[in-house]
Amino acid sequence: MTPHDETIGSPGERRVQKQFGTADRAADFYDRQMHDFLTPPMRDFIASQTMVFLSTADAGGACDSTFRAGPPGFVIALDDRTLTYPEYRGNGVLASVGNITENPHLGLLFIDFTRHHIGLHINGSAELRTEQEQRAEYPRLPRDTAPGRQPQMWIHMTVEEAYVHCSKHIPHLEPAPRPRASETHRPKDAEYFTEREPAYPAASGADSGEGTAGSRRLRRLWLRH
Repeated sequence: MTPHDETIGSPGERRVQKQFGTADRAADFYDRQMHDFLTPPMRDFIASQTMVFLSTADAGGACDSTFRAGPPGFVIALDDRTLTYPEYRGNGVLASVGNITENPHLGLLFIDFTRHHIGLHINGSAELRTEQEQRAEYPRLPRDTAPGRQPQMWIHMTVEEAYVHCSKHIPHLEPAPRPRASETHRPKDAEYFTEREPAYPAASGADSGEGTAGSRRLRRLWLRH
């Protein structure tokens, strides 16, 4: 992308940048950080990630957000302008896939919570491809990335924007073995948000005042930034 390219960013972005006096800072960000392709470090980063948040919208603009997870590199950079990832059988709603059939715009957000605490935004246009179609064009796609499961289809994405998400407020998370549902004494997924009694316990220390003080410290920390 060329410096100060007025086609970068939406008209809404440009309008509020002028309103809040951030146009110069935004232009500097666009010039230095915004790409219309995947740099080699971006491709290496994607190859190490086990989770991605994604956003779609239908033809009328109604949005949906969700996430996908898999082994490292389950989202595959086919080249510096193309990504793909498999879609497996889920709850049958197919909200993201349905949106893509109406509106191809797709947004991805990768976040490293454990090492470098950095994020990567990728926006572009997507299309649906069958397993046969995708493997015919890309025969080296990995197989059995989800043992015992076969992709129902592949999401094939053309990259239009790729840029950094700063590390400032990304929390640090430590990988740990996932406890069994029986150990957490929680309701089943289908009942989790329909129970009359709250299934999610209050934060530790909330009743003793420790949690309140901790919340105040946290608020001060965020306000300081």
